[in-house]
Amino acid sequence: MSQNIISSDFYKLFIPNIIEEVRQQTHSLQQRITEVPHREDLLMQTFEQLNTSLEELHVAEEELVQQNEELFITQQKLQKQSQRYQEIFDFGPDGYLITDVNGKILEANLAASELLSIEKNIVIGKLLIIFVPQEARREFRNKIRCLREQTQLKDWEINLQNYKGNSFDCEISASTINDIKNNCTGIRWMLRDISARKQAEAKMRSMELQNYQLQETSRIKSKILSVLSHELRTPLNAVLGFSDLLLRLNRNIFNSQSINIVETIIRNGKQLLVLINDMLDYAKLEQGEVILKLQQFNIEELINTVVEDLRFLANRKNITIDTHINIQNIKVTNDPIKVQQILTNLISNAIKITKTGKVLIQLQESNEDKIIITVKDTGIGISEADLKYIFQAFRQINQTTNRTSQGTGLGLAIVRNLLDLMGGTITAQSVVGQGSTFRVELPRTVIS
Repeated sequence: MSQNIISSDFYKLFIPNIIEEVRQQTHSLQQRITEVPHREDLLMQTFEQLNTSLEELHVAEEELVQQNEELFITQQKLQKQSQRYQEIFDFGPDGYLITDVNGKILEANLAASELLSIEKNIVIGKLLIIFVPQEARREFRNKIRCLREQTQLKDWEINLQNYKGNSFDCEISASTINDIKNNCTGIRWMLRDISARKQAEAKMRSMELQNYQLQETSRIKSKILSVLSHELRTPLNAVLGFSDLLLRLNRNIFNSQSINIVETIIRNGKQLLVLINDMLDYAKLEQGEVILKLQQFNIEELINTVVEDLRFLANRKNITIDTHINIQNIKVTNDPIKVQQILTNLISNAIKITKTGKVLIQLQESNEDKIIITVKDTGIGISEADLKYIFQAFRQINQTTNRTSQGTGLGLAIVRNLLDLMGGTITAQSVVGQGSTFRVELPRTVIS
């Protein structure tokens, strides 16, 4: 309790006694007045004035007692509030310090003690600057000087060193303590360990850099593929054109061996052209250069056209290729060229990996807004370990150098990218030795 506030018990015990003593003295004075008649009037006036003063004193005493009781209650509330603030200070999650204007530590909470790795009773009296590395102390002194004028310091990040010599990243906020004349008498500090946050930020920056490098590598790779494809396709088209012209003009002159040689050139040139076109298409998809040319068309007719174009491949391997159409509305809005490319990739791939049996293409409706195209084969199948990689670029089931399936491994990657562009999806199921099923789901109407 403050020494400036006198307790209410003092007023209750001593003030009434003083008043009572005045009353007794007044009564005695009144009796003495009666013994001196010739001064009765004057003394009676004096007595009345004294009695009035006594009553005023009594009223003042009551008011004083009441005020003191109110002060006592207020003081108790302030003590409780001060205790609450002290508890918040002592058990706060961040480190809190009180220093003088020069940074000498006067108070420290438990979190600050743990952060600085030093007992509370030992840290009191030490300068905060001793926890600042040598190379940062000039800046720290400047911050204190500026703080006295600016009264506040927010979110200053600095590397501190605890009492054991271990460094950590710290975020500091501070504010001045001012007297009634607004003179700085001390500084409040909040210290927050942000080492974990800084590590997470560094890791995030590293990941962003890696992602950027991967994107840049992918962009360069796509650019190389695009340039290479263009440079290869031009002379290859010339080779194919002149070979076909040579065969047509000289078929009656060439012997059978010469004809076989030219036909082999044309056949292998066309296979190479397919690979080059795949690389060029994939490069364009990667660079976002593919634009869908939307129009309404008959999806049943398109499927039948692709099947008939590829039937010769199935017949060459004695494989049956069938279609099963179960759809009410055969009209869809999409890019027919790109849809044909998707179907050609899936069906030709199914024929390629099927030695015996059949390939079945099904068309059905999921609902009025979606259609489903399924391509099933009885081929070699895909293992569960390989199944999750089949839509990646340059991936093939058989990665060995003596594989029998030709191609770049871009077919399914192109299919997936085209479906992403159309808002569609593709899933695959397979059993090794029994075959595979590819299920394509497309919106009936693609919106550009």
